[in-house]
Amino acid sequence: MQYSEGRLGRVFVIRLEDGEDLIESIQRFVAKKGVATGMIHFLGALKTGHLITGPKEPTIPPGPPFVEDLDGAWETFGVATIYPGDGGEPMVHIHASAGHGDKALTGCLRERASTYLVVEAVVFEFLGLDARRCIDESTGLHLPHLKERL
Repeated sequence: MQYSEGRLGRVFVIRLEDGEDLIESIQRFVAKKGVATGMIHFLGALKTGHLITGPKEPTIPPGPPFVEDLDGAWETFGVATIYPGDGGEPMVHIHASAGHGDKALTGCLRERASTYLVVEAVVFEFLGLDARRCIDESTGLHLPHLKERL
């Protein structure tokens, strides 16, 4: 187990409007505000999106993923983490649940996610963490690397 201890910094409330891309807008916002580490909670609706719902087989490194495309009016909520990448830029990792009619999906939101009507988000900045996101050799994924071990 790895960990890093910090404290709460600034808190931002964001309203994304119809047609705005959730992923690109959040990424741009945290970069502009200089949020290096933190977390985001959000809720609202999406018109379109690209959701990775896990690998087809539980192997390490993970194999090909299941990919679900959201299209229509999907109710959604989710959480994201923010850590600086290898170049120091903030990297946002988003997981969400989305439902439409009798279908519900949960997974990693990637590439695109167009807002339908509104998405409300709260960004919590963390200060004093010794954390970064970089490639993990065993999984091939961009994972958080933290200073301390238990």
